[in-house]
Amino acid sequence: MAVLIVLFASWLVFRGIGALGVEAFAGWRGSARYALAVMFLFTALAHFNQTRFDLARMLPSTFPKPMALIYATGVLELLGAAGLLLPNLHPLAAACLIALLLAMFPANLKAAREGLQIRGRPATRLGLRIPMQILFIALLWWSAIR
Repeated sequence: MAVLIVLFASWLVFRGIGALGVEAFAGWRGSARYALAVMFLFTALAHFNQTRFDLARMLPSTFPKPMALIYATGVLELLGAAGLLLPNLHPLAAACLIALLLAMFPANLKAAREGLQIRGRPATRLGLRIPMQILFIALLWWSAIR
């Protein structure tokens, strides 16, 4: 749920800044791209703090070296967030982040099905996780690729 709050709060802040005349945030699409960058920065940080151990437990056991994968996906999220901020790269960054979201979904599925905890709280239920994933993918597509 914190991810949604970060996404929508930053989107509104950026849009408000745009209403004050800052061109980069003047439209809903541009401000959505920046908000998505903030969201991916927020989620990437979890791959490098204490939460990384919870994230490693989410990985299906077929994946070797779970901590290496956690660090790698964190780096990919950071690169994707940066790419969303660069006009020449934001379509590619969005496409890569969409692929990353799809690739990471099995871990979210496992966490929900097994009732794993993230930061001491139950993982997001599938009834909310699936619409969230669709929202993230749709916003990436709409704001950066379309």
